[in-house]
Amino acid sequence: MATVRDTTYDLLRALGLTTVFGNPGSTEEPFLRDFPADFRYVHALQEAAAVAMADGYAQATGRPAHVNLHTAPGTGNGMGNLVTAWHNKTPLIVSAGQQTREMLLLEPRLASRRAAELTQPYVKWAHEPARAQDVPAAFMRAYATALQPPAGPVFLSVPMDDWNQPTDPPPQVRTVATRTAPDPDRLRGFAATLAASRAPVLVLGAAVDRADAWPAAVALAERLAAPVWAAPAPERAVFPEDHPHFRGVLPYAIGPLAGALRGHDTVLVVGAPVFRYYPHVPGDYLPDDARLLHVTDDPDESARAPVGESLLGDAGLALAGLLELLPPTDRPAPTVRSEPETPEATSPPSADALFAALARHWPADGVLVQESPSNLAALRRRLRINRPRSYFTMASGGLGFGLPAAVGIALAERDTGRGRPVVAVVGDGSFHYSVQALWTAAQLRLPLAVVVPVNHQYAILKAFAELKHTPGVPALDLPGLDVAAIAHGYGCASAVVDPLDRLGEALDAALAADRPTVLPAPISTELPRIL
Repeated sequence: MATVRDTTYDLLRALGLTTVFGNPGSTEEPFLRDFPADFRYVHALQEAAAVAMADGYAQATGRPAHVNLHTAPGTGNGMGNLVTAWHNKTPLIVSAGQQTREMLLLEPRLASRRAAELTQPYVKWAHEPARAQDVPAAFMRAYATALQPPAGPVFLSVPMDDWNQPTDPPPQVRTVATRTAPDPDRLRGFAATLAASRAPVLVLGAAVDRADAWPAAVALAERLAAPVWAAPAPERAVFPEDHPHFRGVLPYAIGPLAGALRGHDTVLVVGAPVFRYYPHVPGDYLPDDARLLHVTDDPDESARAPVGESLLGDAGLALAGLLELLPPTDRPAPTVRSEPETPEATSPPSADALFAALARHWPADGVLVQESPSNLAALRRRLRINRPRSYFTMASGGLGFGLPAAVGIALAERDTGRGRPVVAVVGDGSFHYSVQALWTAAQLRLPLAVVVPVNHQYAILKAFAELKHTPGVPALDLPGLDVAAIAHGYGCASAVVDPLDRLGEALDAALAADRPTVLPAPISTELPRIL
């Protein structure tokens, strides 16, 4: 007799979901028993790491990923990175065990109270099936929901005794649309506004990278002779950063952002919110007399924008459609932005010096995973991303994503056969939020390089304290941490990058190794500028 478990595994096979990320718990063991030989379980030592690994894997493969968590406590452990997956718009199917149905009325140990509410509002859909027989169809609906724009995580709670119940006929395996075309009349209106504009500017977001739309973005920028900014705090690179039209990343505060756009009468925002702001620096949302046009596949982004006219649609389709509608312009090309000055030689080196050295030794076709808030401006200033799908970070602002996401991305590079080298830059504070991911990387023998700028402090928080005039904040220093020893303890190689001229050799060796390598790099304690 076929069971709910049999039918669900057949469905997961048909959907290509044969990799399961997770940390096994007692309420998940009925699902995991006799784990099929054609499936792979990616073992994380903590659920937050499992969620971020699945997020990185899904983003790098371009397909949904499945992560299995342990009832309410394990789901709670994973919530920080589930929030990030929501903001990253990553299609994740998150399943969790639930206590036996017969005992749920008693709320026994490990029961998840109101399980479908636990992950809200950071999932597109959450459900605990009313019948065991509904479990396979719930997975099919979860898959379809996660994929459709705007993509995002979904959550299923499954009582542990459901898996052995007799099954209904299997659900139909369905495909769903993953792109929505913009309204043609409104698109023509946007094109007419841009054609009549005196000084347009493009602001691009992560959806441009998710849509593989770099070529269309470049062609449109050149057609308009317009400068290009990345939207504030982008989780993906959005445009070739060595292109003469590229200006950098917009500041993420209201007044300074409007100041950066001064002189432009039309602001075209594609694939980003309008805008991500933090901290609060008041001012006008736009320069005087500027008009904003907003293209997004997310109705919520459109609704909450404080200014502008919106057009719902896929970033790539919208860019291509505008390119067809717009005539060439006789405006001169924008001036090329100036190169940063060579950083001073200091001991220990500045963050700028570290990342200038990293840029000199950057591997061809490298993928950067970043979670170093204190040093982000220096990193983006010195290391320019010039290929699509080559930069990943957290859209949420929450720490603990970068290191495990890099593990998922490195695994995806191996699974897809692309074999692109993956380098994570993770601050010595961020490093410890999901440090358990190192063990998984070591077990999978991934050639992942992890560069850890070491300044023994939460420098970004010290900088915020100065900006917000909040002296005397405790716990902003990190004494007594030995990053290299921790790396060895999880089965990784490690080499301290000191002096800085060791970086090239150490990075080459790390990317040629058969296990992850952690490269602690001492830097100065100079505080970053927030804006």
